[in-house]
Amino acid sequence: MRNPLQDQLLKAGLVKKGKVDQVAREQSKQRQGKAPAGPSSEQIEAQRLQAERAERDRALAAERNAQARAGELRAQARQIIDAHKVERSGDIAYRFADGQRIASLWVDARLRAQLASGALVIVRHGEGYELVPRAVAGKLDERDPGLIVLDHGRAEPASTADDDDAYYRQFPVPDDLIW
Repeated sequence: MRNPLQDQLLKAGLVKKGKVDQVAREQSKQRQGKAPAGPSSEQIEAQRLQAERAERDRALAAERNAQARAGELRAQARQIIDAHKVERSGDIAYRFADGQRIASLWVDARLRAQLASGALVIVRHGEGYELVPRAVAGKLDERDPGLIVLDHGRAEPASTADDDDAYYRQFPVPDDLIW
């Protein structure tokens, strides 16, 4: 059963009989509720794998970018130290703690006084140590805080004695207690 409009178009020669039959089949399928099948399980699995690969690639790219940025910051720190290191010479061994290790630098009296006052800072440079001015240490601290070994100008953390005193104030000693 064709549509009267389809018959008219066929008689006018505007469409071919095969095309009219194809449209009629599609219309009958739509009426019967036969929709094209959804994506198969293989297609769904392929899409899921593709999404996982894309996510993994993004994570790897982010990690590579972070490593590249860290490398750039280390290179900048090395350049800053090379440009601003203080020439040292002397006959006084200045000893300091580097983690669990005691290290020493040979300095003169002037450099030793500047180290003690905090005007100079000891930083790690390659396998050794260098002296840099305090202003440069701030730039290095922004790039890699682990480079600074000794800085007497930094504010020391509050002593734990104050914390202990505050804790023990909550336990008053009775007045009648005699020792």
